[in-house]
Amino acid sequence: MSTARDAQVRDACVGDAGAVQTIYAPAVASTAISFETEVPTVEEMAERITMTTVAFPWLVAELDDEVVGYAYAAAFNDRAAYRWSVSTSVYVADGAQRRGVGRLLYDALLPRVRALGYVNAYAGIALPNEASVALHERFGFRRVAVFPAAGFKLGAWHDVGRWWLALVEPPPATPRDVEPRDVEPRDA
Repeated sequence: MSTARDAQVRDACVGDAGAVQTIYAPAVASTAISFETEVPTVEEMAERITMTTVAFPWLVAELDDEVVGYAYAAAFNDRAAYRWSVSTSVYVADGAQRRGVGRLLYDALLPRVRALGYVNAYAGIALPNEASVALHERFGFRRVAVFPAAGFKLGAWHDVGRWWLALVEPPPATPRDVEPRDVEPRDA
């Protein structure tokens, strides 16, 4: 059985949209992990990859020539004063969970966002989700808030926790401009 040590992480491309959508669909359709209620189409996922890769890293992990997980950073908030903070997300295919793929993706993603000049990373986790909490805390994220009954999905109210990781300690008195990524989205 292949392990995460055999996996390769690379920048996502538009051609990964089908695999990414396949990984994400069960989280939308049958869990409260995502608060989306309609599974995005492959075309919508391709647009998300294209829009995000120019400004923020979007990565996929391949194992045995198959995309088995993805992680990305996105704007934490659209207002200008938040521009040094990112939200991070990681999703792993059902058959590849608990094999180190999430760790491998964050091992690649977090240094990239730090190198771009971001100061903070935040993760929102619908609770309960012990696996996601453990992954984030392994990387030094700390729980800073829980929003009770923040979302209603699948017939129940769900709390959402917010985890925070300082990418730069201490935060600079005057942060440098965030470096734009010199990445052209690839089709394949």
